[in-house]
Amino acid sequence: MKWEKLLSLKRFGDTRKRERKDQDETRLGFEVDYDRVIFSSAFRSLQDKTQVIPLSETDFVHTRLTHSLEVSVVGRSLGRIAGREILKKHPELETDLGYGFNDFGAIVAAAALAHDIGNPPFGHSGEKAIGAFFANGAGKKYRDSLSPKQYQDLVDFEGNANGFKLLSESREGVPGGLRLSYATLGAFTKYPKESLPKKPSRHIADKKYGFFQSQKAFFSELAEELGLAQTRTGEDISYSRHPLTFLVEAADDICYTLIDFEDGINLGWISEDYALEYLIKLVKDRIDIKKFHGMGNRQDRLSYLRAVAVQTLITDAVEVFLDNEKAILEGTFDVALLDKSRFKAQIEDIIQLSVEKIYRSQEVVEKEIAGYRIISDILEVYTEAMVKSMQGLASNYDKLVVGTLPEINRKPGVDLYEVLLNSCCYVASLSDGSAVHIHRKITGKSL
Repeated sequence: MKWEKLLSLKRFGDTRKRERKDQDETRLGFEVDYDRVIFSSAFRSLQDKTQVIPLSETDFVHTRLTHSLEVSVVGRSLGRIAGREILKKHPELETDLGYGFNDFGAIVAAAALAHDIGNPPFGHSGEKAIGAFFANGAGKKYRDSLSPKQYQDLVDFEGNANGFKLLSESREGVPGGLRLSYATLGAFTKYPKESLPKKPSRHIADKKYGFFQSQKAFFSELAEELGLAQTRTGEDISYSRHPLTFLVEAADDICYTLIDFEDGINLGWISEDYALEYLIKLVKDRIDIKKFHGMGNRQDRLSYLRAVAVQTLITDAVEVFLDNEKAILEGTFDVALLDKSRFKAQIEDIIQLSVEKIYRSQEVVEKEIAGYRIISDILEVYTEAMVKSMQGLASNYDKLVVGTLPEINRKPGVDLYEVLLNSCCYVASLSDGSAVHIHRKITGKSL
């Protein structure tokens, strides 16, 4: 893979090539990507979507929106620092083509800002709830009417693939969705493969999938424009990651490792003394002991340690990225950057404590259980109504149900797969609060 192709400014529908040297320096194309994401309705809905703790009644914890903003800030730093060094290695990118180190930061920041935009309500349990509806619930009856890959898209419903759909899918009068640059779309796609075959290798890019069957043709076009290395051919297509995806992933990993941990401390689920011991192990070489001990309250001490820890892991992740740039460009680097971190042991200790004290806490588990039921019930009502509408068999009840959908979701699909996928994507678009509200309506509990 070549940087000059990977940094493509092309957007869906372009008929002429966009050159970096022709860009308006006051509002670069990659910065436009960031603006389009942040002003999108899909991004706004993240303010009421779970990061870790569903339906939290405290202001202490992060939502998907605050998490995404923080990831984008970390991603911007990662991209800028890496970009500065990449331009030193490949000076022609700057001298001949006009790229600057800020371009790398802007691409990573925009992709990082959007990285959770397709996630359903109730955190990762929301994805599992949608999949369970089709694997073991009422949606299983559709299996024989779908191709294996179409069915796999549903039983392994993936927020990353839904995000790609949201960012790039054409609608009537809106070609190309948000029309982000191909570089940003490439950096956004953590898993550049279809839902099948499932986990065909241990390569990090094969862990999940990144686009639905409905976006397969466009993703192939995107990959060709960016020069992504194709790793499988024939009916089962997959590609190497865009190199900047590793930085997007690192930004997310850094934030959820440290910020989820901080949430647990602020909620009192992890004792401060215990937590400080874990964080100090991570930052012991960079901490200003005098400054730290001069802080009079817990929140300031935690904020200081978190800031030092974030900068420590940013520096480390960029070092790993640059040390492995050749393998990354060849598509042979097969793990996340933090898996090669010299702080891997400390990171794993923090994550393990978070798993025990936060992710498996009684409050989180109970609310995830409620989320399963809520999502399953909503899916059953809306898929049934939408499928019957497509078939011309809608009852008055079905018509009433379809009438409650936002206008953008009411148009029937052309086939069963499209109808079912769009129903899933509608449910995935709901915030936690909206899902609860709709569930009360369809079960008659709000009357």
